[in-house]
Amino acid sequence: MSSNKPLVVVTRRLPDVIETRMMELFNAKLNVDDHPMTQAELVDAAKQADVLVPTVTDRIDAGVLSQASPNLRLIASFGTGVDNIDLKTARQRGMTVTNTPGVLTDDTADMTMALMLATPRRLSEGERLVRSGQWQGWGPTSMLGHRITGKRLGIIGMGRIGQAVARRARGFGLSIHYHNRRRVHPDIEAELEATYWESLDQMLSRMDIISVNCPHTPATYHLLSARRLKLLQPQCYIVNTSRGEVIDENALTRMLESGEVAGAALDVYEHEPAVNPKLLKLENVILLPHMGSSTIEGRIDMGEKVIINIKTFVDGHTPPDRVLEAMF
Repeated sequence: MSSNKPLVVVTRRLPDVIETRMMELFNAKLNVDDHPMTQAELVDAAKQADVLVPTVTDRIDAGVLSQASPNLRLIASFGTGVDNIDLKTARQRGMTVTNTPGVLTDDTADMTMALMLATPRRLSEGERLVRSGQWQGWGPTSMLGHRITGKRLGIIGMGRIGQAVARRARGFGLSIHYHNRRRVHPDIEAELEATYWESLDQMLSRMDIISVNCPHTPATYHLLSARRLKLLQPQCYIVNTSRGEVIDENALTRMLESGEVAGAALDVYEHEPAVNPKLLKLENVILLPHMGSSTIEGRIDMGEKVIINIKTFVDGHTPPDRVLEAMF
C-alpha cells in the first residue's frame, strides 16, 4: 500500500464534504451515481482497492474477500454494525476492519424514543386518517391510545444506544429494565435506576414496551424467536431500530395480526429492503425505511471517523475504531 495516496474505493455516495476530503487525502474512487453495488462489483472493488469503504448494506462475505487483492489491508466500514462483513475471513487474510461507533448514538436513541411515543398513541394511524379525508372531527372515544408514563420498558442490549434510550425514557416516566450479555457498571444502573434481568424470558413476560438495541450477530439471530414472542403480554409494544434479523419477523407478524401483541414500530426488517407484505396491511404497525440514524450531522460524523481510521492506518498506527469482535 502506498503511504501517500492509497486507492480507496467507496461503495456508495457519501456527503459532499466527506467525498471532497477523501479526494484530497487519498486516491479515492467514488460511486458517483450511488447505485448499490452488486456482488460482482464488490469483488471488482476488492481486487483494486488498498482500502475498501463499504456500507452496512454491502455484503462483504468470504466470496468477496477470497478474491481481494493482496494490497487490500483495510476495510473501513461506513456504519456501526459489522454483521455484513465476514470478520473471521478478514482476520485470516490479515485485513483490519474498522467501523464508526458512537456518533450515531443520539440520533438512533432519538428515533427510538419517538417511536416509543408514536406507537402507543397511534400517531401513524391518526395521520393516515386525516390524509384519507375520513376524519369526522374530535370525539371523546375516538383514536384512543395509551400513555407511556408509569409503564415498564425492557431494553435488549444496554450498550451506548440502549443507555441513551434509557436516559430519554426516564424523562417520560418509564421504569427501566434491561437484558444484556454482561451487566453494566453499578454506577450506570444507579444513574438510570435500571433493573437487570439475566433471563431474557423473565423480562419479556413483564414488560409493556420492548426496545431492541443489540447488534445482529450469530448469537442474536432470532433472539426474539416465536417462542420468546409468545411470552409478551397482549398490551406490549415492540420497537426495533437495531437489526431486523434479531426478530422472527414472520412470527411477529402473525401475533400482530391476531392481537397477541398491541403493536410494533419497525425501522429495520429481516430481509430488507423487502418488507413482509402482511405488515404493510396492519394498522397497529409503524414502518420506517431504516432511517434511525439518518441525520446530516450523523452522516458527516461517520465519514470523518472513516477518514481518521484510514489516515491512522496508512500512517502505520492502529486505527481507533478497529473491530475485534461483534458485541452484545
